[in-house]
Amino acid sequence: MQTTLVAKAGKGSNPKTALYVGGLESTVNEAALHAAFLPFGEIKEVSLPLDHATGQHRGFGFVEFEAAEDAADAIDNMHNSELYGRVLRVNYAQPNKIKGGDKGWATQAVWADADDWYEQQLAEAELDKLAEQQEKAARKAADAEAVGGAAEAAAS
Repeated sequence: MQTTLVAKAGKGSNPKTALYVGGLESTVNEAALHAAFLPFGEIKEVSLPLDHATGQHRGFGFVEFEAAEDAADAIDNMHNSELYGRVLRVNYAQPNKIKGGDKGWATQAVWADADDWYEQQLAEAELDKLAEQQEKAARKAADAEAVGGAAEAAAS
């Protein structure tokens, strides 16, 4: 039998404990999914996203375990197994992603970058203004030095 390595993900060293369970039969509910995965360890949460049009789940769900080792055991034992006559696909869940941001797919709304962009533009404008002032001051100092040097040459 193949063994699954426990993958680390998320911020810091938080272990990945949430599983995606696909291929669910339409009569499976949260209690049945909980019961199917309970032998592998302590379960923190079970969810079945609903289709808003039909009010039924969309054929997949999520099971979150307390411990990463329990999640790995569940993948080892439940991937390609049968539940209510359907073959399950079980693997680590991916974080929620929505389209947007300056890098393509982001985990925050498109408009969340607006404030950062605006602040960056203000900071760049301020830096440009300071650089221009320093350049003017340097030119004045160079002009004053040139005038002072010409006056010394005329005096000698």
